[in-house]
Amino acid sequence: MSKLEGTVALVTGASSGIGEATARALTEEGAAVAIVARRGDRLEALGGAIADLGGTALPIEADVSEREQAERAVALATEELGRLDIVVNNAGVMLLGPIEEAPVEEWERMIDVNVKGLLYTARAALPHLLKAAGDDVRGVADLVNISSVAGRIARKGSGVYNATKFAVGAFSESLRQEVSGRQVRVSLVEPGAVATELQSHNRDEIQAMLAKRFEGFEVMQPGDIADAISYVVTRPAHVAVNEVLVRPTGQEG
Repeated sequence: MSKLEGTVALVTGASSGIGEATARALTEEGAAVAIVARRGDRLEALGGAIADLGGTALPIEADVSEREQAERAVALATEELGRLDIVVNNAGVMLLGPIEEAPVEEWERMIDVNVKGLLYTARAALPHLLKAAGDDVRGVADLVNISSVAGRIARKGSGVYNATKFAVGAFSESLRQEVSGRQVRVSLVEPGAVATELQSHNRDEIQAMLAKRFEGFEVMQPGDIADAISYVVTRPAHVAVNEVLVRPTGQEG
């Protein structure tokens, strides 16, 4: 029997990268998955691919930085799939550059998605996770928040991105203390350099800087982080993996 048979997961930012890989990994473990992102066409394609492999995926087009849309996504997932056992808060943006004269709109977008979107989704999902933790399917539920090595180490040129990821870490630890006694595990996964679309959202000069920073070693692939997430949520009910930092072997910082 697959480890997640009978469970339902919700993954945000599921239209590409880590989110897409995670949705695939969780369905391979037997979970039905609600896949949430802004790009509905990509969600439909992913849902079809999962269905072709015998899995169940519910595409939900939503921008989780909008509270009503985040709440609606959680409500749709539970209504259509019947319950909610696992939430992976993966949606995020990384817009780097010096703080001086930075486009404030970039700051606002990071705060809206990386912090507010994560908070909205977690809050909406929490009652359902607590309910699932109290039944006999697994006897536990999981909230996995995707942070970054940037949530541990601040660098020049990424101050506001650092701020959002440090916030994710603080929120996760506080919530963990609140709900761990009720069998809801709150876990923080902090990837280093991963080959995703995050870098491509930056201005050209920032992309060049990132390419130079990551030259000389092999970056990770989205599936590498999906493996870590899958490991976290498939532990026995009495085991909580609270924090996972995953870097490419050659990445120094």
